[in-house]
Amino acid sequence: MISKIISIGFLISIFSVTAQNNTSYWQQHVDYKMNVDMNVKNFQYTGTQELVYTNNSPDSLNQVFYHLYFNAFQPGSEMDVRSRNIADPDPRVMDRISKLSPEEIGYLKVSSLKQNGKKVQYEVAGTILEVQLNKAIAPGEKVTFSMEFNGQVPNQIRRSGRNSKEGVALSMTQWYPKIAEYDFEGWHADPYIAREFHGVWGNFDVTINIDKNYILGGSGYLQNPEEIGYGYEKPGTKVKQKGKKLAWHFIAPNVHDFTWAADPEYIHDVVQVPDGPVLHFLYKKSDDKAFIENWKKLQPKSVDLMNYFSTTIGKYPYDQYSIIQGGDGGMEYAMCTLITGKRSFGSLVGVTAHEMAHAWFQHILATNEAKHEWMDEGFTSYISTLAMDKVMEQNKPNPMKGMYQGYFQLATSGIEQPQSTHADRFSRNGAYGASAYAKGAVFMAQLGYVIGQENLTKTIKKYYNQWKFKHPTPNDFKRIAEKVSGMQLDWYLTDWTQTTNTIDYSIKDVSEKGNTTAVTLERLGLMPMPIDIYVEYNDGSKESFYIPLRMMRKEKENPFPKTKRAVLSDWTWTHPTYTFNISKPKSDIKSLKIDITEQMADVDKKNNEYSSTQP
Repeated sequence: MISKIISIGFLISIFSVTAQNNTSYWQQHVDYKMNVDMNVKNFQYTGTQELVYTNNSPDSLNQVFYHLYFNAFQPGSEMDVRSRNIADPDPRVMDRISKLSPEEIGYLKVSSLKQNGKKVQYEVAGTILEVQLNKAIAPGEKVTFSMEFNGQVPNQIRRSGRNSKEGVALSMTQWYPKIAEYDFEGWHADPYIAREFHGVWGNFDVTINIDKNYILGGSGYLQNPEEIGYGYEKPGTKVKQKGKKLAWHFIAPNVHDFTWAADPEYIHDVVQVPDGPVLHFLYKKSDDKAFIENWKKLQPKSVDLMNYFSTTIGKYPYDQYSIIQGGDGGMEYAMCTLITGKRSFGSLVGVTAHEMAHAWFQHILATNEAKHEWMDEGFTSYISTLAMDKVMEQNKPNPMKGMYQGYFQLATSGIEQPQSTHADRFSRNGAYGASAYAKGAVFMAQLGYVIGQENLTKTIKKYYNQWKFKHPTPNDFKRIAEKVSGMQLDWYLTDWTQTTNTIDYSIKDVSEKGNTTAVTLERLGLMPMPIDIYVEYNDGSKESFYIPLRMMRKEKENPFPKTKRAVLSDWTWTHPTYTFNISKPKSDIKSLKIDITEQMADVDKKNNEYSSTQP
């Protein structure tokens, strides 16, 4: 009996290992066809949805889930309760949801749902529709879900809504029943509480019927511009608007979301990026000349931003991108962004830079934002900060300084949680924000210190080319960096994202031994790093010493080729101190400094320097 149990256990372990290492990539596919009718008087709408779902997974699916995001904007919802209980609520939300009247709330209601023409059983659980299938969807099988639904647009509170503070009538984000993502981890039927999203790649065919006085912008290419006008038609085209409503027909190929905004007072400007997409700008008419001037000045800067991102990351793959006044701050969506528009010019360019960068880091490289929010927010913050420095001709010595300062405040605050924390599970909004944005940006900038700036540049481009239109994970990015640099980087990903370990190195001792100088360094923080230490001598000459981290299994190139560099023996992470010798007497040394680039996120830089003039 014991031998049989051992044999069975052995077989189970073999199958387990096979399953755990079965990492062949796959992703689901959807094709949406929706037709909606909007009543702009009561902000209610009805819609039909035909969804062709392709199961590319190796699993048979007995159930599916849909997101009903607008249900979050109701008193007693998970978003409402969380906002009223978190220590530092989002000032845009606070307790506002709890005070909404029935005419002001948001909702999405499904009145009919069929699988291949046959009704299925479903149940609403907050912002999730739980669907039990009549027949399992086999691997490789396509099924068609037919749905009828109706909704009400909530007062503008968070991202979606009507009648924003800036007077935008409709910001239609997360407005339709959206099927949840199923991937190698299973279903991602996360309730809508506060944070980010995860969607299935596919094609959207959407028709929006709305009062003819309303002007729309958003995801997708308008298919009937000659019937719509409002600046979408070709110059010289005679527009033929019929009836009290217009049917705006959009097609958005190869995206994982569809968003639109509408207002009767939008100005619509169009700018062509040379060898790039058409940029659409939609913003409200105003008597404020500075407001209009800022939106006009934004347009050439947006062309510069598009060119910067296309050059630095990879070419923007769509023929259109829209920058639309709407929402409650700034938020990225497929082929467009919604931003608040009453800002200073610098702020307007800044929010555009950030949200446009998201067109790459989320809407082309579609990470699971709920689980890996630091990837899309951090990578976006990194690249948009550099873009702003370039496009606005700021020429800062260290453009990333603000991001590092944000991380240092977090690391010493006592409220930091690991970056691997689910976005909704942070105890404070402030901890989430600093972790996702600042610490996420530092992850990328500091990687340039670890593997070298040239390798980082190559890594970003290879990451884009290999993972565009997919759902990359942190490990996928790390593996690209390893292949580009030849270095082992699991330690870096683990310590930085899965712990709150900090980096802290010091120059512990500098002592003369005859005609040489012994320098002892100490690792005070728990996170190890390779070390660059720079020496300046009294005669003005300079030299650097590079101490590789043994776990990396390779050394980076000299970041300053004109400065003589000595590569020393490895420093193992288990040893708290490291001593090396300089072949000159201490009296010849003017100063020593760890990492003159300040790309290494050392939380206490006061002990990183030695000067001959110090006591």
